[in-house]
Amino acid sequence: MSEAEREEVFVRRQLRGGSWRRPPVWNPGEAHYMITAACYEHHAYIGKSPGRISNFEADLLAEIDLCAIRIHAHVILPNHYHVLVETGDVVVMRERLGQLHGRTSFHWNKEDDAKGRKVFHGSAETVMKSERHFQATINYIHHNPVKHGYVKQWQDWPYSTARQYLSAVGREEAIQHWQEYPVDRYGDEWDL
Repeated sequence: MSEAEREEVFVRRQLRGGSWRRPPVWNPGEAHYMITAACYEHHAYIGKSPGRISNFEADLLAEIDLCAIRIHAHVILPNHYHVLVETGDVVVMRERLGQLHGRTSFHWNKEDDAKGRKVFHGSAETVMKSERHFQATINYIHHNPVKHGYVKQWQDWPYSTARQYLSAVGREEAIQHWQEYPVDRYGDEWDL
């Protein structure tokens, strides 16, 4: 994706409002989850084109917005996505996401002339166990496009809240959070 194409996506998101409300803040009184879903066998069905990934991002965030208290961070990649949410009912959210996956699969299969193809491999939720886990998850989500080699810097991936996050907290605070809440051991039980 060229710099001009990325900028166009950012401008379109700005016009429609995106999912960003304010910098993420840990609220111990509510349940926070990272929702993750992947395409079947990690095929890049979501990212077949910039239009498809952009439309899916809008549809996904609109669906989550219906049953989330707040969307803290998200990233949509060609073959999977992560969303950090605050919700009172993760079961309802997962059901809604399953329905979205079904509708989307039907539409994409028709578009790709691939009737019956399995598109999504389901979704999973990971409850945030502490503020440390929550903050590291924000870093993990925003770093995902860099980790997978799509871009060199967080803010260069247009299908993420990274640019808004960096703008809201500032470069110095983002660097401090990166050092304080590293992702190199993410999931190795340090988050308990």
